Amino acid sequence: MNRLCVFLCMLLMLVQYPAEARQVRVLNDAIEFTGPINTIQRKSLLLQNESSSDKTYTLKFLRGNIGSSQNLKLCIGDNCYNLKKDVGKINLNLKAGELITDLYLEFELGITETKGTFDLHFSNVGNPRDVFILEAVYNVINGDSGNEVQHKDIAIGAAYPNPSNNIAQIDYELKNPNAHARIVVNSFIGNPVYDFLLDPRQNSLVINVADLNPGVYFYTLIVDNKNIVTKKLVVKK
Repeated sequence: MNRLCVFLCMLLMLVQYPAEARQVRVLNDAIEFTGPINTIQRKSLLLQNESSSDKTYTLKFLRGNIGSSQNLKLCIGDNCYNLKKDVGKINLNLKAGELITDLYLEFELGITETKGTFDLHFSNVGNPRDVFILEAVYNVINGDSGNEVQHKDIAIGAAYPNPSNNIAQIDYELKNPNAHARIVVNSFIGNPVYDFLLDPRQNSLVINVADLNPGVYFYTLIVDNKNIVTKKLVVKK
């Protein structure tokens, strides 16, 4: 009889635990970021507190491979938090039965072709066993569909020769002389190497790569502080 009581109690605990542990349901489909280098994407998150009481969850940790040139933000309404810096500072307050629709993940895809995964782990402030996880995958592609880029303020070609062991040249036409156009060169891991302001009186930029270490670099066209396109530049000896 005693063994039967113990068995029934254990069975009751197993039945009750999932209901207690899963207080928040993630309603949106799998979170996936796919796009070209140097773009920013925002995805909506739908959460519902299925319990009959108010809950507060804190972001305990971010797990995954986020690159040095990538930035990830969690936005609650108009307030955005940098997930590389603000883990442990972000709280979600959910009323009983509330459906949250003003929650977003904003991902800056970075300057290199890559793919990976990450997930966000939230824990109930009052009950650490009450958790939920937001999982995401990303795929960053080159997105270079041609040698020339047309923008309302500038037309610009690709660097040549590429690969290069001495100089690389980029031809351009600055259609709007008042536009502030730059070419920024970064190393493969995102460290800045060169920053050139494009002269509207010229039609080409010459980059001396002879002193650079051999490898893959990326150059980005920036117009009026907005990233327009990023392309690959290979340096060889």
